[in-house]
Amino acid sequence: MSRAPSRNVNKGASGFVPGGADLSGLRTAAAHCRGCGLYAAATQTVFGDGAESARLMLVGEQPGDREDRDGEPFVGPAGRLLDRAMDEAGVDRSAAYLTNAVKHFKFREQGKRRIHQKPSAGEVRACRPWLNAELGLVRPEVVVVLGATAAQALLAPSFRVTKHRGELIKGADAPYRDLPEEVAAPDLVPTVHPSSVLRADDREGAYRDLVGDLRTVADALG
Repeated sequence: MSRAPSRNVNKGASGFVPGGADLSGLRTAAAHCRGCGLYAAATQTVFGDGAESARLMLVGEQPGDREDRDGEPFVGPAGRLLDRAMDEAGVDRSAAYLTNAVKHFKFREQGKRRIHQKPSAGEVRACRPWLNAELGLVRPEVVVVLGATAAQALLAPSFRVTKHRGELIKGADAPYRDLPEEVAAPDLVPTVHPSSVLRADDREGAYRDLVGDLRTVADALG
């Protein structure tokens, strides 16, 4: 049964982010976030996963159906494809921090199925304090934005993933907006979300392109 939305939704997550917390503390606090209305229908918050000292952070859009049920990011079909692509490109997932711009699954029901819906700009903005808190603790050397929603969360509105995918953009030149003051701008590699590979007509070609983009990441990390 869906829970009724709080009257305090759409004010953003900033009031729910605890100061001075480590990643474990952030994850615990995020489980109680009511910063937007998405929590009401979702099973649970799906926070980021990985080491606080990770050199690499990958940012996707939002959790999917499997992630919503399991409570971990990138464990569904797109996540498994991303695992395979990272391994083939020489990027160690165990040394990366994976998260999403939005921490709750947004969907519509179609019979017994839950169909993904793109989060709104307001929902992306509402969840940005959690992403900033993760950036402030992990302080990655390289950030990979996986698709347009992740780019919308972190970068200038004019930035287009399709125009710059696979490029290594040095931190000083990356069009970040609203980074925490204590965070030096990490180098940036934009690419598509792995779910788009699963939907592609030429899935093999789309997969090869994703691996190529991730090889840029491997080279950047040395």
